Amino acid sequence: MVKLRINGVEQSFDGDPDTPLLWFVRDELGLNGTKYGCGVGLCGACTVHLDGVAVRGCLTTVAEAAGKSVTTIEGLSPDGSHRVQIAWRELNVPQCGFCQSGQIMQAAAMLEANPNPTDQEILEGMQGNVCRCGCYQRIVSAVRHASTGA
Repeated sequence: MVKLRINGVEQSFDGDPDTPLLWFVRDELGLNGTKYGCGVGLCGACTVHLDGVAVRGCLTTVAEAAGKSVTTIEGLSPDGSHRVQIAWRELNVPQCGFCQSGQIMQAAAMLEANPNPTDQEILEGMQGNVCRCGCYQRIVSAVRHASTGA
């Protein structure tokens, strides 16, 4: 039995410990804000925080998350008041919205590590999170806005 904390709640998983964290979060816990995109860690749609670090839920196993704290988009700020979520709304970032929970989770972890990044650091920090709609300029603007308020 694997024990881990997801969005502040102690959880137990008694399945195959090599199960991707993404499937436990979505299928077992019903937290489907974290999306399945490519399944090989290249698109970032499944990004969650593992002890505050952005990881790909499709590549991280439940065993690797054992004893750790996992935060999904639902747990980032249940009322949507995280500064990144606010910036996303204020700047109307999403087009289709599919990748946005992963984008937001990546941005939130990046800003925890670097609260005032340059545009180049934002581009580097968001690398690996794909937006098929091409909202990259709005994403950079929203991350900048979340970091500076401007």
